[in-house]
Amino acid sequence: MTTELGSATDPRPTLAVWKFASCDGCQLTLLDCEDELLGLTDRVRIEHFLEMTSAEGAGGERARLDGRGPYDLSLVEGSITTAEDAERIQHVRRISRYLVTIGACATAGGIQALRNFADVDEFIAAVYARPEYISTLETSTAISAHVPVDLELRGCPIDRRQLLEVITAYLTGRKPRIPGHSVCFECKRRGTTCITVAHGIPCLGPVTHAGCGAICPAYGRGCYGCFGPSSQPNLRSMLAQLRHDGMSEQDIQRVFRTFNAASPEHAPVPDLAAEEQERPPNTTETHPERPA
Repeated sequence: MTTELGSATDPRPTLAVWKFASCDGCQLTLLDCEDELLGLTDRVRIEHFLEMTSAEGAGGERARLDGRGPYDLSLVEGSITTAEDAERIQHVRRISRYLVTIGACATAGGIQALRNFADVDEFIAAVYARPEYISTLETSTAISAHVPVDLELRGCPIDRRQLLEVITAYLTGRKPRIPGHSVCFECKRRGTTCITVAHGIPCLGPVTHAGCGAICPAYGRGCYGCFGPSSQPNLRSMLAQLRHDGMSEQDIQRVFRTFNAASPEHAPVPDLAAEEQERPPNTTETHPERPA
């Protein structure tokens, strides 16, 4: 982390929030820090945040290549889907001393990364009446595919407590305490009965990054994987469990291609699923042990 914070006239470090292809939900998470936001502004000077300005020109959101900065801390939401954005993120990186990507779009390409597995021209023709006016890349990619990133904060949207932890850790010069374990730990902590063990409901909790507070399992639904892959996910075991709980191969592919479709950790899923299909029947009939 940088130690060159603030300026001679204002000792507070500067914060900038940037948007690329996204729904703005992760930026709204910062605004949702209502009680903490005023206290936060005592510690950091928010210099660029279009979501909280009344006029587009006020914050210079387009990050002109001759634009403002540098900023001590930049929060970047959204994925890279156009040639213009691929150029703009280079500029944001140059004027940012510490860059944190926030949310599934910025860390894994987001839902829009579904284009990576299909023909983007077919999508454009199906959606837009005048597709000739659309200029976009063939893929939607994470920010880290284009520039060095100092920290990735997962979630769709991100969790406000984790966001505050990241900002506070930056201001105090320490490493953020963001757990890398799975949603299963959060179920245990809140005393939620495992819906897979008790009811055989398919759930991505064992391979999904913690942060949501295990909301879906608490209400009897399987985890959708909003927070992306946990550290070292055991995908082979997860696929076998999902199949055991009644999911078809098509459903398994679909459940991994949602919020974090292009995450590198999920890339082996098609090959692992194919390997499992080729195994002898006496092997596939052996049900795996369900996660506790």
